[in-house]
Amino acid sequence: MSSPAIPKSPELSDKNRKYDRQIRLWGEQGQTLLEAAQVCLINVNAIGTEVLKGIVLPGIGGFTIVDAGIVTEEDIGCNFFLDQSSLGLSRAKAAMQLLQELNPDVRGDYVDESVEYLLQNNPDFFRTFNVVVASSIKETTIIALSEKLWQLEVPFIFCRSVGFIATARIQVKEHCIVESHPDDKLKDLRLHHPFPSLKEHLESSDVTSKVPWLCVVYKFLQKWRGSDESKVPTTHKEKLELKKLIHSGMTKDEENFEEAVVALNSCFSGGRPTKELLEILEDRSCNNLTKESKLFWILVRSLNDFLNVDSDGWLPVPGVLPDMTAETAHYINLQNIYRSQANQDASLVYNHAQNHLRSLNLSSDLITESDVKLFCREAATISLLRGTKIADEYEKCLSPHTIASELEMPNSLMEYYIVLRAFDRFQSEHGGVPGECHVEADTARIKSIANRLLSDWGVTHPFSDELAHEICRYGGTEIHSVSAFMGGCVAHEVIKLITQQYKPINNTVIYSAITSSTATYRM
Repeated sequence: MSSPAIPKSPELSDKNRKYDRQIRLWGEQGQTLLEAAQVCLINVNAIGTEVLKGIVLPGIGGFTIVDAGIVTEEDIGCNFFLDQSSLGLSRAKAAMQLLQELNPDVRGDYVDESVEYLLQNNPDFFRTFNVVVASSIKETTIIALSEKLWQLEVPFIFCRSVGFIATARIQVKEHCIVESHPDDKLKDLRLHHPFPSLKEHLESSDVTSKVPWLCVVYKFLQKWRGSDESKVPTTHKEKLELKKLIHSGMTKDEENFEEAVVALNSCFSGGRPTKELLEILEDRSCNNLTKESKLFWILVRSLNDFLNVDSDGWLPVPGVLPDMTAETAHYINLQNIYRSQANQDASLVYNHAQNHLRSLNLSSDLITESDVKLFCREAATISLLRGTKIADEYEKCLSPHTIASELEMPNSLMEYYIVLRAFDRFQSEHGGVPGECHVEADTARIKSIANRLLSDWGVTHPFSDELAHEICRYGGTEIHSVSAFMGGCVAHEVIKLITQQYKPINNTVIYSAITSSTATYRM
């Protein structure tokens, strides 16, 4: 008789093992949001399928492909996600089936209709999606889709890949980020302004080789301060004085003392709102809450209440300690002090949040204690992105000064932005792809369109004959390796938007495989 199966613990589940690496990046909460999300891809081409590949593999909840076309020899020649057996079949269905094979956890669907048909006959079709990605659509359709998705407040990414050039433009009305994961995140340890329990602990600790470096820094900081307890070493000279003082207290090679010296450059930062955070706290959405307000803004308002009422302008303690050389008991004791204070601060913010929910006649369980703890931990680096509409960019240039100044820079990729805009306009005016039949004649047409665009924008800069010829010689063809690179970049941006972690590009990225370079612009 076989023994009964032993249930696997959550950390050893097949699912956790499968997605382990990405969970390390965006955590369980990010993975949950990803698995609940739905993404729409408009048109099956190489860049579009590469975007889906990049979100299907990490476990997006589901995707829907919108495409009215059938698979042709040209499709098979430039798209790895279509094969000979799908020739003549529905392009949307064939791509959906092959992409779904990458991850059986993901639900795939398709619609054999054009995006123009849906915009005209079922415009609310796009309401249910977290992100819409489109490629290979006409300029007029780009504008119409942009307007509709802006109205629905659904993030929209328009991307394209032509020959050795690729680009993506992100449209998002308002994107709120709690976990921005900055590379230069400041350590908020409050050594220069310790809360009561921390001050009591640091005052009562003896400086030995067994205590964390925080204790070492604090003791010598008090000596350096003398009678001025508010003094903080901010200049290089002041930090050098404190370093020498710490070195003078060493009796041998003590690792915690060495760590204290290294930490001096960053351990007195944090605790107060940054300029970016102050702008969010002063935002109209924070100060004018309504029943329609995003939970993010209720949390921001609650944070503002905490700063004004409970903490004299100090942010909630994050409660996160870096690794330190110390005896385990000393480190755990210090860690518990920080965690306890973090919990107290989060509790106050939570109370403010509940008061706001009640005043707005909203359910109290919309914001949980764990939501508030996460928000308080990340409060110093929360971020807000308010984007611009693609339709406005196409109908009236939003950044003529950016375009003009960039064109003066050597090796600028701004010319690629212009040539791709001319590519879109060519399709609208001539009903085909430049260079598909007549390279030389279309080169002159592309150059004329590009110069007309520059003139309309008030930019006096000659357009390159070489680049006009370059875009035409491709004949609209995709190179899958170029599309794969940009598709991977777009997939990253989709994941950022869905998980509400990391800052997305604001708002245009251009890639040149000719020079192996990228550039981002705010258009």
